[in-house]
Amino acid sequence: MNHTTLLTKMSSNFENPVKYYIKTENETLLMNDYLDCSIKIEFTGNIYCILCGKAIKKTFGQGYCFSCFSNSPETEECVFRPELCRAHIGIARDLEYSRVHCLQDHFVYLALSSDIKVGVTRSSQIPTRWIDQGAISAIKIAKTSNRYLSGLIEVALKKYVPDKTNWRLMLTNKLSSFQQLESTFNFIISVFPDDLKEYLIKNETTTTIQYPVSQYPNNVKSIDLDKEKIINGILKGIKGQYLIFDNGIVINVRKYTGYLVNIEV
Repeated sequence: MNHTTLLTKMSSNFENPVKYYIKTENETLLMNDYLDCSIKIEFTGNIYCILCGKAIKKTFGQGYCFSCFSNSPETEECVFRPELCRAHIGIARDLEYSRVHCLQDHFVYLALSSDIKVGVTRSSQIPTRWIDQGAISAIKIAKTSNRYLSGLIEVALKKYVPDKTNWRLMLTNKLSSFQQLESTFNFIISVFPDDLKEYLIKNETTTTIQYPVSQYPNNVKSIDLDKEKIINGILKGIKGQYLIFDNGIVINVRKYTGYLVNIEV
């Protein structure tokens, strides 16, 4: 069956395993149903800004035209660097947007995806944020009332743990610190900045996440839809925002937000 869709980030439900969905023009596909099935994805060559709908030749910041990327609140610098958020002092591209997205409870967390990493997300995005990163376990460290404060904590903790995910290790499930999340958590508590300790969370438990993967590849190759317009293979798994195929080919669905594709399942 053929489906046409303007790609966006896959939505997910936190179940065992995680359920992933791709919305098409006619229906919403539960991608778990197609595990171990043949899937063909063909890029039509058309790209559209997900905010203004304008046809564009390339995207900026995953799905935006240059104008929307430069001016929209969705792509303000604090999205990528929370410590630069200024909404708490009344400065933002769109203060109403910031009230919903920045001036809300935020968590600083540790997650095990490829290695243990530190991250920040607002409360409404847990555990979605962890799922999008392909984390198999995660634990909250601190809770703040806005994005800026969480950003300050993240910056301080990046001295001890990274804030990036190695997507290749995450997709091959070659994890370097499988049993170390709890010990790292205890270490982070011991080096937590004194002036920010009021935000520490006590007695937090670890969340574990399982993904719909029937076989992890030994090596992976990421497809560039701008160069290779057709992906054809057996779907072997879904993790983070990636589809994993039997030939080691993977595609980051979120990366191609705004791309019009045909999906044959």
